[in-house]
Amino acid sequence: MSARLALIVALGALFTLLTGVVDGGIGVSPAQALSQPIYLIANALPGLLFASLLLVLSRRVFLSFGLAFLTQTVVYAVNALKVSNLNTPLMPADFRMLGQLRRGGLKLLGSYLPASPWPYLALATAVAVIVIAWRIEPPMFARRTRGKRLVSGVALLALIGTLLAGMPGWMKIYGGHHLWLEPWSATATAEHSGLVSSLMMFHLNQGHARKKPDTAAAQQLIDRSDVALRERLQAPVRNTGEAPDIVVIQSESFFDPSIMKGYENTDLTPNLHRLAAQGESGPLHVPTYGGGTIRTEFEVLTGLSLRYFDDLQFPYLQMNHKVVPSMVRVLRSHGYETIALHGNDPGFWNRTTAFQAIGFDRFVSRSSFPANAASDGQYMADSAMTDEIMAQLKNAGPPQFLFAISIEAHGPYDVPPAKAAERDAIPVPEGITGKNKLELQNYLYHMRHADQELGRLAELISHRERPTLLLFYGDHLPALTDTYRTTGFVDGKDMLSQAGTWLLVDPRNPMQAKRESLASWMLPGHLLEQAGVHDDAYFALTQVIAPQLAALTHAPGAPLEAEDHSEQQEDDDMANVALLRMKGKLGPMLPRATLQTAGLLEDARLFPTGENEPTGANQ
Repeated sequence: MSARLALIVALGALFTLLTGVVDGGIGVSPAQALSQPIYLIANALPGLLFASLLLVLSRRVFLSFGLAFLTQTVVYAVNALKVSNLNTPLMPADFRMLGQLRRGGLKLLGSYLPASPWPYLALATAVAVIVIAWRIEPPMFARRTRGKRLVSGVALLALIGTLLAGMPGWMKIYGGHHLWLEPWSATATAEHSGLVSSLMMFHLNQGHARKKPDTAAAQQLIDRSDVALRERLQAPVRNTGEAPDIVVIQSESFFDPSIMKGYENTDLTPNLHRLAAQGESGPLHVPTYGGGTIRTEFEVLTGLSLRYFDDLQFPYLQMNHKVVPSMVRVLRSHGYETIALHGNDPGFWNRTTAFQAIGFDRFVSRSSFPANAASDGQYMADSAMTDEIMAQLKNAGPPQFLFAISIEAHGPYDVPPAKAAERDAIPVPEGITGKNKLELQNYLYHMRHADQELGRLAELISHRERPTLLLFYGDHLPALTDTYRTTGFVDGKDMLSQAGTWLLVDPRNPMQAKRESLASWMLPGHLLEQAGVHDDAYFALTQVIAPQLAALTHAPGAPLEAEDHSEQQEDDDMANVALLRMKGKLGPMLPRATLQTAGLLEDARLFPTGENEPTGANQ
């Protein structure tokens, strides 16, 4: 008995040390085993519990520890892929993506898997070894143990279940008191405490750290902003009796490459720059990098900053209410027909359900596009999206709000485009070679198509019978991490701190050029003002506080922007406003505008209390 126990302890110690080796973090290195053993043990503990459960079930010790270690290694491999592409480690919300594999996610996410056969051969070899071990390894103990196996198995299963469920008792280990936890940086947390511990800490802390809004603090911000807020709410209504159609383009991975060193004096987005001289534009601070499109998308549609919702990592996958406050619902209340358009699977990112909650009347997805819609590279071409936008816009009937999501420039960027010669002619900065050069050229090939389609769409809109506003923005920078590390950026900041770009024009009636830095959650308020819709006090408030808070939005893991006392106060108070907005409790606290149209009563059936603001995700 003692020999078997010693073997289990030895394998447990080896498992713990090897977990630190595979992890690679400085805090869980085997070299730290004597100075801070709790770090190594905590990082290996979930795997040890899984191995123990397998031992009870299989009665084979080498098989159990081997299978548990293989499972853990697969998680680390997935983490390495995410770090390589998005420069940030796995987070608990990432595991929600498993539910997206059958909704178009398998093709998209599978395209990021390594092309080399060696990882798959290694995995197949490991599986084969485990199967052989199952066949030849003798059981460590008898099948019948008078109920001891049953009791042990149930206890281990319950223990693992409480960990996955985020039961408070585990906070004694993963609460951040004994390990290194930086809530604002998953990268630093994983580096010092290990990936597994990082996942456990964020899982537990986010599950038990839901903020409760401070109504008094929110009211103080509203009171401080009262004069400016009422001025915006009382802005004159358009002289023309015709409400403009509104087209919003969320351009996949679009940014202006001139912010990169090596492209300072190169104009790769001529249509963006030409149109910026006829309208409003500027840097756009977004809450993600390299992926996570729905984070930026959620902010633009709702006007809610994800900075204030720690547990909403992938909002569309976590929303569990049927009505969410949004720009879309405001426009519906003004008689707009609201349409979403995307040339991809509608179920991916749970958009079908999310768009209903946000208030879209219709969702035009891949199956509704013409069968011969053009593709370029791996996805539908932006030219096909432009064609469908123009097909949806009507010159008669109610005004339309059309939100279009492009996909041509989506990564990975190793898929050959339709015109290789055009791709190869694109210049790259000095020092970019090999795979990085090819990926950069592939991206720029598609990005330039997005710029060309922006120009074509603006030209087509300028000839429409009805007035039309066009808002264009990029959801995040593309995941060209190695290239950015080689070139750097003009402003000297890192890739996670870079802003994208936004543009708002009326192609039929050029405006005076204006440049302003905004965050993605400030765009809807700005757009509504330009459309002559001034009666939603929340969106008006986002415009009042925009100059102070815009630059605070950034990708997870980016260095924090310094805030003075005034900015910190505004930021904290706005967080309480946002929480109340999501809960549907903000309306009575805001000043009211004179109703601009009878259509404002359109949603009264949804809000019998009279508050023109819906309940959102569970917080």
